[in-house]
Amino acid sequence: MSYVVEVDQSGKIGETNKATVVAFADGKERAILVPAEVKRQIIPELRRRGKADTLYYLLFATILYLLLREDIEEINRAMVDIEYRGKETTLKGHLLNLLRRAGKNVAAQQIQFVRITKKSPAHRIAITTLRGQRKPDHTVTLDELLKEF
Repeated sequence: MSYVVEVDQSGKIGETNKATVVAFADGKERAILVPAEVKRQIIPELRRRGKADTLYYLLFATILYLLLREDIEEINRAMVDIEYRGKETTLKGHLLNLLRRAGKNVAAQQIQFVRITKKSPAHRIAITTLRGQRKPDHTVTLDELLKEF
């Protein structure tokens, strides 16, 4: 079965005083939570590794990878909200590299960047998870993120 999903983020990655949730919804739904503490630990580590200029883009793409990796081969199209205007090529390239490195059969056209509205089911899943009204399907750890860099 293949389906189209919308992907949205709630809680900006750079705001290290609160968690970030990235979720997809439509044919299926899934939300992953990145705790504030994990963001406070990973950001300085990526800077130390010389990724200061691109760390937010690489981190967002890596979180997208963690969200999509289990389902990407069933997803016909993942329509990701534009969080970093003008950086879509960088994000998509890193995301595709991670997916392919993990052995996923994925085509570039499966990932698209579009404006996702607050009326989107993905937005609802992300915000309710961030607010604690819905349990995340997965909570990301520091080790899990570092393993991808």
